[in-house]
Amino acid sequence: MTEVFVGLGSCGIAAGAREIYETLEQELARRRLPVRLSITGCIGACHREPQIEVRPEQGGRFLYGELDPEKINRIVEEHLVGGSPVAEYLIPPDYPYLARQKKIVLANCGVINPESIEDYLAAEGYEALRRAVTEMSPEKVIREIKASGLRGRGGAGFPTGLKWSLARANAGAKKYMICNADEGDPGAFMDRSLLEGDPHAVLEGMAIGAYAIGADEGYIYVRAEYPLAIKRLEIAISQAEERNLLGSHILGGDFSFEIHLKEGAGAFVCGEETALMASIEGKRGMPSIRPPFPAERGLWGAPTNINNVETLGNIAPILRMGADAYAAVGTEKSKGTKVFALAGKIKHGGMIEVPMGITLREVIYEIGGGIQGDRSFKAVQLGGPSGGCIPASLLDVQVDYDSVTATGAIMGSGGMVVMDETTCMVDVARYFLSFTQSESCGKCTFCRIGTKRMLEILERITGGRGRMSDLDELEELAFRIKQSSLCALGQTAPNPVLTTLKYFRDEYVEHIQNRRCPARHCRELITFRVIEEACTGCTLCAKVCPTHAASGERKAVHKIDQALCIKCGLCYEACRFDAIEIATGVAAAQTSDAGAEA
Repeated sequence: MTEVFVGLGSCGIAAGAREIYETLEQELARRRLPVRLSITGCIGACHREPQIEVRPEQGGRFLYGELDPEKINRIVEEHLVGGSPVAEYLIPPDYPYLARQKKIVLANCGVINPESIEDYLAAEGYEALRRAVTEMSPEKVIREIKASGLRGRGGAGFPTGLKWSLARANAGAKKYMICNADEGDPGAFMDRSLLEGDPHAVLEGMAIGAYAIGADEGYIYVRAEYPLAIKRLEIAISQAEERNLLGSHILGGDFSFEIHLKEGAGAFVCGEETALMASIEGKRGMPSIRPPFPAERGLWGAPTNINNVETLGNIAPILRMGADAYAAVGTEKSKGTKVFALAGKIKHGGMIEVPMGITLREVIYEIGGGIQGDRSFKAVQLGGPSGGCIPASLLDVQVDYDSVTATGAIMGSGGMVVMDETTCMVDVARYFLSFTQSESCGKCTFCRIGTKRMLEILERITGGRGRMSDLDELEELAFRIKQSSLCALGQTAPNPVLTTLKYFRDEYVEHIQNRRCPARHCRELITFRVIEEACTGCTLCAKVCPTHAASGERKAVHKIDQALCIKCGLCYEACRFDAIEIATGVAAAQTSDAGAEA
């Protein structure tokens, strides 16, 4: 039977995929077509949503993108009824965004129905778990994961096999296996997409890990802001229990493993493993001193192993393909693939999975299609609030743990925010400090107060009131915070500031000495002015101005009242005649100050 899959991940739903599904459902029923309609997760090309894939009975796959109900009606008429694909709506198989990827973790995302265990089983699902518990000892499983070279994908890059062996070596009548799905980095959505698109892969990885370390109970700590991921996890857990793939005496053997879902309230600090465990226990999510490490004394005092979603998504593929085949992908010290969320000023945003060792240039230009509006690439933020900004001069750096760390950034969980020439790097640092400062649990003095002092300095600089001595003070505070914070979140909080100071110090100097924002972004350092000789009096600026700062008679030169202007930029965007300029620097600031005084 011909099958049609509708992409109902969060990105597809946001783009209107539910209406696409309902339109297809109605048309197929009205025409009584022998077509199976199903759902799937995101295939990764979020920029081409909504999407459907047609899989004819006779074979082949046809992926359609950027759809609406009218286009769906044409696809039904010409393709499903007439047998002729609608070429102008197709995403071709050689589409660089998809063709340049290598999918191991995301192999099933956008391909199978995430709410159907039958679809997962048909894709060799739970075969690795069957092999592990019936043919391999726990020690052999751990040796296989060690041989693969898999390192934790949550940010630290700690060897997964070694982590499992430490948990197994610690004696205890009770042990726990935890999946960290508390994805909190701005611009990151890797874990959400995997949980929405292939939840059974994570459950299978958890069960194999539990068997390896000797755990019989596990938790998936997932933030409550992911309702669709939670729904599909609940469905997957219920299905796996019905098939005796979770629960008591799995596959008829001695191994038992039960999984619970714990919804997090969205605290960024709960991504840190000791804070996460405290939250599961019903306590306030705050980090604790290590040692002891979770492998020694973790959840409720029992030996505990914690892996993030992507790490667990690698486990079953490693056992299926073999450690050697997996280790052949990537670099000498960074094996396998890495999933990234491409966001920001990139033409083709979405989810990608690429081999370790690929360069940033390949990711941004060959896969991501380059910068929106063909502007100049300026920097990419890797690792979220704990990471750093990598400049254009390092576009050819390899994406692996050691190479990225050498730049001053970190791989992190996989958020990749692309920035162009319109991005102010001082403001980027201010934004990330604002995030980490507000998310600090407050336990450490240097993290609680030090990030606040850093944020105040950055706000002063972006407001045109900075001093050159501020730069030395920023670096001094950064050093103290890194040295004195209890957990990794506090220790890495200064990274965005340090990397922007390292690679974009001239922008800081411009803000301080000339009260100028080179990117023309910082509101207190810019002024919108009408170029009299270019103004035609079209009135568009006056129509869009929310504070009536822009005004003038039709066909007469307009003006902008600086006392009323809130620097929103709507007039600049609306003007069709390039008659509004953005002035920046001391003169612009004086003009703005004069207007405000008036």
